[in-house]
Amino acid sequence: MGAESREQFDVVVVGGGPGGSTLASLVAMQGHRVLVLEKETFPRYQIGESLLPSTVHGVLKLTGVSERLAAAGFTRKLGGTFRWGANPEPWTFSFSVSPKIASATSFAYQVERSKFDEILLDNAAAKGAEVRFQVSVTDVIDEDGRVTGVTYTDAEGTGHEVGARFVVDASGNGSRIHKRVGGTREYSEFFRSLALFGYYEGGKRLPAPNSGNILSAAGDDGWFWYIPLSPTLTSVGAVVRREHAEKVQGDPEEAMRALIDGCPLIKEYLADATRVTEGQYGQFRVRKDYSYHQTRFWRPGLVLIGDAACFVDPVFSSGVHLATYSALLASRSINSILKGLVTEEAAFTEFEARYRREYGVFYEFLMSFYDMHVDEGSYFWSAKKVTQNKHTELESFVELVAGVSSSEGVLAGAEDATLRLKAKSAEFSDAVDAVSANSEGSMAPLFRSSAVQQAMQEGAQVQTRAFLGGDLGPDVPMFEGGLITSDDGLLWLPGKA
Repeated sequence: MGAESREQFDVVVVGGGPGGSTLASLVAMQGHRVLVLEKETFPRYQIGESLLPSTVHGVLKLTGVSERLAAAGFTRKLGGTFRWGANPEPWTFSFSVSPKIASATSFAYQVERSKFDEILLDNAAAKGAEVRFQVSVTDVIDEDGRVTGVTYTDAEGTGHEVGARFVVDASGNGSRIHKRVGGTREYSEFFRSLALFGYYEGGKRLPAPNSGNILSAAGDDGWFWYIPLSPTLTSVGAVVRREHAEKVQGDPEEAMRALIDGCPLIKEYLADATRVTEGQYGQFRVRKDYSYHQTRFWRPGLVLIGDAACFVDPVFSSGVHLATYSALLASRSINSILKGLVTEEAAFTEFEARYRREYGVFYEFLMSFYDMHVDEGSYFWSAKKVTQNKHTELESFVELVAGVSSSEGVLAGAEDATLRLKAKSAEFSDAVDAVSANSEGSMAPLFRSSAVQQAMQEGAQVQTRAFLGGDLGPDVPMFEGGLITSDDGLLWLPGKA
């Protein structure tokens, strides 16, 4: 099929999950023609059920979907509760303590993804995007070094071509086209885990007002998530190291029972619960939670967002945050290019630098978090090994936080990065100990920790800009010579000379 006979769109989005639907909404809102190609039909099951405030009150507010989310009845979470570190008692942090989060928005949601994702994709369609289900994208169309569209097959197996000025890969870690951006997918040497998870009715809840919090509990072999999706329904998952893969193999019922027995807190919370055995939640599932990043996030005409670009261990519920945040960054780039405000090179260089920085911040934060577990016989002690050498993982880590492509030169700061990470680990651990020892339950020591402040910084800015717009004052470049954000948060503008 010749280019002149193809359907033409400004943007083709591959994948209708939170990243794809967010980008589709933000680009369609600017009057551009957007096509979303989704391989499944909605609603459909998906994992990644715990959100962050910057997603709910920042990025998604910009898409105009806030009222529908508020009306959906999702469980509110006010923070997080952890049985982690040297202290045997659970400790809780609250979003409201942070001065970076407005009191009215100091919560997020625990969501059933089948409902949440459908709301977001319906919103994209309402904003003007066209959505096609049960289609499988097979490849990109490459013309003279630029991606100019995709090929796909429909539910009947018929092949199609569609042209686009930009193709956005939002199809997740199983993407079939991410390699077409160039580079390689680099896997973390440390965060290589397997997750076994299922759903339970009638599990125990944390005391109010924290009954909607995610509970994360370290056990002998790894850690558990315990996510209250409704007053009675709970998502429960066990994450174990790759070396202990045998613990999630064989009969899943027996495997989960053995893992629960190794984590007394989760065992207590499930004592009176029954496992869901029917419907979308009626089976155990196993997923590889291998952290990775692509060494390139874009090329002319093609950009990767969400898990197609990178994935990091989910202990801090960063999955939907990174997907929607990267969608916001990429939509700013596409909208600004189509308006002629900035060049493609400048726009996507800004996108990649900011997305790598955000991924790197979560990665560094996680290394600090795992490093604070002081039982040398535990699964988490492996983090110590990473911070004491310059092997591949540390080099990859330095590259991530530096936001540059792999080269000999970027490794010069590896020793400094090691020392900085160890200092942050100690600082964060001390902050948690201070919270645990405080009889009034003050979270102030935790939020004074530089690791926490850095992890919250950009998300808080997105959230504030979504509410205040121009009232926030002029933006400043995040990187030397970089771009700035428009008052409404939807475009890139040249930085001041």
